[in-house]
Amino acid sequence: MTPVVGFVGLGAIGKPMALRLAASELDVVVFDVVAEPVTELVGAGAETAGSVAELAGRVDVLCVMVRDDDQVRDVLGEAIGGARDGLTVAIHSTVAPDTPDALADTAARHGVRVVDAPVSGGAMGAADGTLAIMAGGSEDAVDACRPVFDAMAGKVVHAGPIGAGTRMKLARNLLHFIAFTAATEAQRLAEAAGLDLLELGSVVRHTDTITGGPGSIMHRPTTAPLDPDDFWYGVFDHVRALGEKDLRFAIGLADDLGVDVPLARHALDRLAAGLGLPTREDA
Repeated sequence: MTPVVGFVGLGAIGKPMALRLAASELDVVVFDVVAEPVTELVGAGAETAGSVAELAGRVDVLCVMVRDDDQVRDVLGEAIGGARDGLTVAIHSTVAPDTPDALADTAARHGVRVVDAPVSGGAMGAADGTLAIMAGGSEDAVDACRPVFDAMAGKVVHAGPIGAGTRMKLARNLLHFIAFTAATEAQRLAEAAGLDLLELGSVVRHTDTITGGPGSIMHRPTTAPLDPDDFWYGVFDHVRALGEKDLRFAIGLADDLGVDVPLARHALDRLAAGLGLPTREDA
């Protein structure tokens, strides 16, 4: 059965997500406290509700993309008050790790299922329907949301029980923002060396689309130390050798130019162990 889907929170990412739903074969009902995006969604074929409670009484799956934990709790509380039988609430907002479990417990007492389903890919991914959605919840609850998720995303992962989607999103964004910080360190080094930072950025974006960037090493199901007979041992030992060489060169350049590169020094110390290889001291 094709679900009727509701959407609350038509902001920078929520609005293009809802527009993808409106362009699909799903019936869509929206609510937001701001009038302009609601008007745009109506123009795209969606219907509107006068409140979250009304919306929850008209839909099978309710998508929530609001600002923070407090707003998510408020929306869920209103939704529970008007929920139709069998309602599943998909929380796309990134919340604290313990919030989904608490929300699911509260909702279950009223016959409402909760899936935590944060997204990755930003406004661009939302606009073109290529988001990654990381879902946490029961099989039945996630299955109820799949037609909705598939209309908005290029990749849907059932990460595990309730809360697993949020934990996966936090791990993904840990990498994301550490990488941003590393990029600022690289920019300072490049600027001190008299290089064009815009050209450096273009090189990074170009080569990351080829190599996969940091995700290119994420093929193992464990972070345990590698056995020397493991296929990945030789691959990662090669990565380690290249990485340590280039990091030493970059740190030497930074020292010559008087640039502080603490992340590079930390990476040099931690690269081998992080890849599952013995450090030079252990070898």
